[in-house]
Amino acid sequence: MAPEPPPLLTMSGITKSFPGVRALDGVDLEVQAGEVHCLLGQNGAGKSTLIKVLAGAHQPDDGSITWQGAPVQLSSPITAMRLGIATIYQELDLVEGLSVAENVFLGHEPTTAGFVVRTREARTAAAALLRRLGHPEIDPAREVGDLSAAHQQIVSMARALSHDVRLIVMDEPSAALDPDEVDNLFRIVEGLTSDGVAVVYISHRLEEIRRIGDRVTVLKDGRAVAVGLPASSTPTRDIVAMMTGRDVEYVFPPRPAPGAPRATTQPVLTVEGLHRRGEFEPVDLELRPGEIVGLAGLVGSGRSEILETIYGARRPTAGRVQVAGTPLRPGSVRAAVAAGIGLAPEERKAQALLLTESVTRNVSLSALSRFARGGWLDRGAERTAARRATRELSLRPDNPDAAVRTLSGGNQQKAVLARWLLRGCRVLLLDEPTRGVDVGARAELYAVIRRLADEGLAVLLVSSEVPEVLGLADRVLVLREGRVVHQADAQELDEHRVLDLVMEGSPTS
Repeated sequence: MAPEPPPLLTMSGITKSFPGVRALDGVDLEVQAGEVHCLLGQNGAGKSTLIKVLAGAHQPDDGSITWQGAPVQLSSPITAMRLGIATIYQELDLVEGLSVAENVFLGHEPTTAGFVVRTREARTAAAALLRRLGHPEIDPAREVGDLSAAHQQIVSMARALSHDVRLIVMDEPSAALDPDEVDNLFRIVEGLTSDGVAVVYISHRLEEIRRIGDRVTVLKDGRAVAVGLPASSTPTRDIVAMMTGRDVEYVFPPRPAPGAPRATTQPVLTVEGLHRRGEFEPVDLELRPGEIVGLAGLVGSGRSEILETIYGARRPTAGRVQVAGTPLRPGSVRAAVAAGIGLAPEERKAQALLLTESVTRNVSLSALSRFARGGWLDRGAERTAARRATRELSLRPDNPDAAVRTLSGGNQQKAVLARWLLRGCRVLLLDEPTRGVDVGARAELYAVIRRLADEGLAVLLVSSEVPEVLGLADRVLVLREGRVVHQADAQELDEHRVLDLVMEGSPTS
């Protein structure tokens, strides 16, 4: 019998330290050609550092790397790419002002002897790569900034394939995709692996690991606590316990006991006949202090549009929104915020946070007038108030001067919530509150949201993850194609029933 070929990639004893922190502490990783190897771990576990070592962006302090059986030193991203290692980061590094073809061949453009780019050849080659990825509809001549997030990701994959890649690292590739786009992503991954390309797949969504993964390596606190586990047969409970150091499933805090009195029986938010042509049909709902109401439905069902219309970011075609019985001016964010409505949007980095500013400034942003003293900003009072709000939510690190971009996804979300706590909002609109947040941090956010509701805040929640809606909400409205097709207490529903309704449900009478 012929000897087994060596692993495509072996990383042994990889160590990397930064000032004050040991990011990697003797990590091992082994990847076979044609497999999907899933890399799991909470934020801060060392995943990002490990893939930057693999990409040649960081140099390890110790350890060895073997590629196709031979020792290598990945001294730069160019070195890694020449070997056939490509990395697609969660924050795509495309140049928006350039065309699709220019992005695909950026840095190795086909040129004439006079160094003139052969544009037609580049577009033809880019089109061939896009066809291989199942997306012939993407125009190589189109400016990449005009594409959807899903199509931009396809362009990043085409760029990787333009280098005759043997291994692709995908960092949270499904974070901004709807279910159909995720299915297409998985078809692409399966096509790549059938051609012998290996994929290192990083995701917080454990259900994806079951669908796409062959083996799993788990990192915790810079160490590999499990290497090469079978993805399909390792129990979720075991994976999460390894990631967090404790036994966690979908850890939802207990709801109030049935029949427990609310702070008041009067609704704080009333939505009557709210309608926006082409996005959602008339919606009626009431939300009481201390209550969490969930909106369940597929991407495009109108969930986010309803939240943004209540918040005033979109002007309704008809209907009205009232807070404590007082109607709001349609299409006015200022009026909604003044009445006590806060929004934590789906894309917190792009829509809610000033990434280069401090935690203090991000938290105080909606309440700056409170700290004005004779035309000057009382920075001491601002900092004290912001720190009080972040400590109430256990935001880490406890450093109000840290740039918010340095925080993990879960702590960035806490900064957004702290902003509305400081503002004193009465109604909190949450759109995908745990997107890009690891398992352990999710449990913390769930506890925070439930505690805020128990203290009297009214919460309207949107999530693509049905278990999250059912686990957090007291009541659920199910949406399909812009229409409410069912309303019920969350405990009367299960995941299969909700999925049946969003796929084939008929409107309630």
